[in-house]
Amino acid sequence: MQLPKFRTPLQKEWDKLIKQEAAFLSKKAQKQQSKLNTLLESKVPQNLQATLDNAFAKAFGTVFEKGTDIIEKTYSKDKADEAFFINNTLAAKKRPSRKALKSFNKNAGKTSGVNLAVSTAAGVGLGVLGIGIPDIVLFVSLVLKSLYQIAASYGKNYRFEEERKFILLLIQGAVTFGREQLEIDREIDHYIEYNEFSTQKTIPQLIEETSKCLSSELLYMKFLQGVPIVGAVGGAYDFVYMSQINTYAKMKYYKRFLSDKMYGL
Repeated sequence: MQLPKFRTPLQKEWDKLIKQEAAFLSKKAQKQQSKLNTLLESKVPQNLQATLDNAFAKAFGTVFEKGTDIIEKTYSKDKADEAFFINNTLAAKKRPSRKALKSFNKNAGKTSGVNLAVSTAAGVGLGVLGIGIPDIVLFVSLVLKSLYQIAASYGKNYRFEEERKFILLLIQGAVTFGREQLEIDREIDHYIEYNEFSTQKTIPQLIEETSKCLSSELLYMKFLQGVPIVGAVGGAYDFVYMSQINTYAKMKYYKRFLSDKMYGL
């Protein structure tokens, strides 16, 4: 009789995470065009895509260059670092329990709820007023704030250039579909495994790519958000996309954490 192989808590958490990733990716295998998007397709101005591309690129550039200090004033970075230290200590044993790992991951993921609520309220409120494109700076700021907090709660410094590249790829991976999404996901996993990217793209290049990904996905909703009253529907989609980004980011940061623990990094 063959005895069952012993799997450590780290391996069990890894296996669980891989299944969660697979479920997330399967939903992104093919993009389903909504009836609302089909209805709006003929009404969207041809130049709106380029306008959104530029608006997102400027927003990312501004927040990265000038907004990080401001974002840090909206939450306690010291508390985030302290929480990571405490939670990581529980999971830092040579053979951490699964309970400790789950507790660490749960606590690390608590930061995004408030940002989701604020993003939704802002998007809906501006949509009622018929304000679409100006909402982009706020949306980008809240996305980056949420990802900064997630990164910090897993012990990563989002001020480093490589970490910002990782964050931009996370946003891309969360909002794209099909082959493009799989290629981005592989690049993210390559970084997790080897601690380096397979391509040498610069921050400006990744900002441009990320902006196009977001503008393509949010094109119809930002157009709708620019229409008073009914724009609240478009604004509500800020929650949908922020939720996707947060879910994907937390999976990948936890994967980095488990990988580091398994390989003693």
